[in-house]
Amino acid sequence: MGQYLGLDRPVLLAYLGLVGAACRNAPGPVVPEAAQPVSRTQVAEWAAATVPAESRLHRFKWLLQDERGSAGGRGSARIVPADSLRFDVAGPFGSGAASAVVIGDRAVWTDPPDAIARLVPNYPLMWAMFGVARMPPEGVELRGLSHDSVIAWQYAGATDTVQYARTGGDPVRFVAVVRQAGKLIGRAEATLQPDGSPVKARLTVPSPPAKLDLTFLSTTRANFAPHIWLPRNP
Repeated sequence: MGQYLGLDRPVLLAYLGLVGAACRNAPGPVVPEAAQPVSRTQVAEWAAATVPAESRLHRFKWLLQDERGSAGGRGSARIVPADSLRFDVAGPFGSGAASAVVIGDRAVWTDPPDAIARLVPNYPLMWAMFGVARMPPEGVELRGLSHDSVIAWQYAGATDTVQYARTGGDPVRFVAVVRQAGKLIGRAEATLQPDGSPVKARLTVPSPPAKLDLTFLSTTRANFAPHIWLPRNP
């Protein structure tokens, strides 16, 4: 059962909407103060609902903007439930190509070594750009609420805090905010189709200021050959 509180759906939607507007300058929290302690089983259920039931191939355009200027290109992400992902990105004419394989919150390999760091600062934020929430680690404090199609929840550990909010409908809106030692690391916001296929996503990082936009061109079910999990040949 979800955690139902004395907040109606319009209030929750207004809260999330105001937070979304505020994030243009300073990303804020997405879990209302009225959220209450919830069980690990409940939170795991909410997180699992964001994971696709089958393997998917996403193709997208990307645009990264920071203080130095902007760069963009095309890319792909192969996701296999529950927590395996390979991404490949490149700029025009194959410039700046980068690839990586990630399992959960760990990179199996990256090419070049900074392939992930130069795009996203944190694995939960990376997964959130595809509409996927990470499962709660052991030993964290869990808070959340659920009302109608609005679900918001939080993992708070010794130093890290991860917040998620998901609003159902057409389209679905999914937001993640990550803090480490109280410092804001970034905010990811994805717009999804009702089946969870991403339409667009934005990652906002405050320091140094940067913004990464993904515009998804297609999402298809796929069966991947074993070799796609291996590093690229020199």
